[in-house]
Amino acid sequence: MKMITRRSILLAGAAVAGLGLAPALAQEAAAKVDLAELLKPPSLGDMALGADEGATKVTIVEYASATCPHCAAFHKDVWPKLKADYIDNKKIRFIFREFPLNDPALAAFMIARAAPKESYFPLIDVFFDTLETWAKDPGPGLLNIAKQAGFSQEKFDATLRDEKLAKGIMEIRDGGVKFGVKGTPTFFINGAPFEGEVTYDAMKAEIDKQL
Repeated sequence: MKMITRRSILLAGAAVAGLGLAPALAQEAAAKVDLAELLKPPSLGDMALGADEGATKVTIVEYASATCPHCAAFHKDVWPKLKADYIDNKKIRFIFREFPLNDPALAAFMIARAAPKESYFPLIDVFFDTLETWAKDPGPGLLNIAKQAGFSQEKFDATLRDEKLAKGIMEIRDGGVKFGVKGTPTFFINGAPFEGEVTYDAMKAEIDKQL
């Protein structure tokens, strides 16, 4: 497996602009998948918010890429309402899974995974909120974000060289492919792919139907 380096991040950054043509959702995702299989944690463990496992009727799994503008739009327009209405009050369980589309996305997720666990979701928020800024020059952009999260230059470089971490994230991506994920973001609500326009109202209707 090719290792992530600052040079590869810089070179791959040019591809980010083309991601605007990616589908907003994986329209060809499989029909409802086996929920038990979907919810099996990967080797790195799942990053989840909201209700504890088994404590709710609804579990949402999102596969996303840190460089996906559609993912960033979801986390800007839909995520705050979804989090406030269903996740913070533990009505549902939300699992975020990494599906990197290029080297900068993989590097971003490696940084998030290497940070203290409580910093994971705040870092994901920063990646999406500032995507248009850091993705223009991913190497320095990611280093700046990592330093704000307490990384030294040495820890940043060591994180990007962590082959085991990179492999674990790619295993999560491969797992998504197994479940029919072909684009980002892709959501599964209780194992059923959530397709169509990703609006808060559409997602709310599906959640309320299953609660």
